[in-house]
Amino acid sequence: MRDSIFTGAGVALVTPFHENGKVNYEKLKELIEFQIKNKTDALIMCGTTGESATLTDKEHIEIIKFAVKCAEKRVPIIAGTGSNDTAHAVSMSEEAEKAGVDGLLMVTPYYNKTSQEGLIKHYEFISKRVSTPIIVYNVPSRTGVNIQPETYREIVKLNNITGIKEANGDISSVAKTMSLCNDEVNIYSGNDDQIAPICALGGKGVISVLSNILPLETHKMAISGVRGRMKECSRLQKQHLALCNVLFSDVNPIPVKEAMNLMGMNVGRCRLPLCEMSKVKKEILKKTLIEYGLI
Repeated sequence: MRDSIFTGAGVALVTPFHENGKVNYEKLKELIEFQIKNKTDALIMCGTTGESATLTDKEHIEIIKFAVKCAEKRVPIIAGTGSNDTAHAVSMSEEAEKAGVDGLLMVTPYYNKTSQEGLIKHYEFISKRVSTPIIVYNVPSRTGVNIQPETYREIVKLNNITGIKEANGDISSVAKTMSLCNDEVNIYSGNDDQIAPICALGGKGVISVLSNILPLETHKMAISGVRGRMKECSRLQKQHLALCNVLFSDVNPIPVKEAMNLMGMNVGRCRLPLCEMSKVKKEILKKTLIEYGLI
């Protein structure tokens, strides 16, 4: 198996904003320190939860540079640099490499989409032009594209494809991918409610939304699964299941940012077109946070 960029729980970190919508770098530094203090295993910057879709290229690269500087090599930094334009994905990846990241998170093309053959060509083109390890990100609920296990078998032959963030929700598909790839790639759960089953199949952990509010607990859950302590991993998975679910009661990252604000972390709102949760959903979220002793 190829070396993994990290094992355990990597946080898909939110991007905090000021009231005027600008990136709040002071708060971002606080969040990074909070995550490292609480044993997060990696920082994933400018992914879906980081609202990459509404960041300008300049903001995107500045956030990545800032995170690399703040982390000071204490944990790996993985930069979301995927795009539905293959050439743009290369350009963003090159800038992230210059910043000194440890890995690249590369989402499948979205909106224009592509065939399974197009996916192979997309990742092949990028792989030939960057040297940093790549984690392929499959999230068909957002992109409209689902990587088939047989396609993964071809993609993982590329030299610097070292990981998969699998968020298709299909455990049977994950099992088939692992079988076809002969365990030559590191698979991370892309869903917080599937950490235990994916680790039970041999996964390396999770790229997590939950970690934004419970980094230590998510780290413990993922590490116990990676190390084969499945009884403990399953216990923690079931214990935090209601919280995992409520953080996806609206479009991510709307609920997790609302939760962080309720907890006094003051990360600001999401950028449009993402808007505030309804009053009913807010009350359910607040009630769940109270039940977990978080507020």
